[in-house]
Amino acid sequence: MKHIFILLVFANISFGSINTIDSFEADFIQKVTDDKEKVLTYNGHIIASKPQNAVWNYTQPVKKKIYINRFEVTIVEPEIEQVIIKKVESNFDFFKMIKNAKKVKNNTFETLYGDTTFTIITQKELINSISYIDEFENNVKIVFKNQKQNEKIDLEVFTPKYSLEFDVIRD
Repeated sequence: MKHIFILLVFANISFGSINTIDSFEADFIQKVTDDKEKVLTYNGHIIASKPQNAVWNYTQPVKKKIYINRFEVTIVEPEIEQVIIKKVESNFDFFKMIKNAKKVKNNTFETLYGDTTFTIITQKELINSISYIDEFENNVKIVFKNQKQNEKIDLEVFTPKYSLEFDVIRD
């Protein structure tokens, strides 16, 4: 779960102009490869805005929305009619972490959060992909397409929406 917070950060900021990105929107393909080379592929769309708002809308292979703000994460899983609400347990500064990212070669940056190293590839001052090894030793790569920066975003999209019939679990 902590990596979702980190991904929010990368989705918010381009390394070409770190202080001028206020919002980010893109389609994404996330591939998770385990130690047996089995690959799980997820598709979706992300909308993110400073300071720490994001909605990860997974569309395949299952539908799921993950709403993130400074204080909590809300995971809405309509296929099983369930909502999980978790408090954000970390006080780390997303933007400070980004500012600490180091250029390792053209269009490639690395940054460390906890024990995890994130590799960020940029293209034309937009984040093209993010790669890391998760807590289960899986290789994770998220590729962004149709990126948009600094477009006005209605903050209402960051308010979790779900049926009152869903089971709500507070963690």
